[in-house]
Amino acid sequence: MRPYAMTRGRTSHAGQHRLDLIALVVAEPAADDPVWDLTLSPEHSHILGLCRERPQSVAELAAELDLAVGVVRVLIGDLAEEQLVHVNRPVPPAELPDESILREVIDGLRAL
Repeated sequence: MRPYAMTRGRTSHAGQHRLDLIALVVAEPAADDPVWDLTLSPEHSHILGLCRERPQSVAELAAELDLAVGVVRVLIGDLAEEQLVHVNRPVPPAELPDESILREVIDGLRAL
């Protein structure tokens, strides 16, 4: 199926912020209901199946499905809207602790 048809012509998802390539997609427990498998497209079901096994990054899902990342982002957005998956976004670099603080903590632990 063509990507345009899979996403119904959408290039982004209405509620979606840009999903980072390393953001982890995790299946929600409600996604185990077999009724969902009957109402989802094959691509949505495939994403859900992969995320049931273990959390998958956006990049891993795109590679496994052999689809463009933009298409996979739209499909993940659909699943998130239906509360079948949630996305754990990576911590922005600005929110990471300063390297010097980490070195001081390591040095302090070694001193114990």
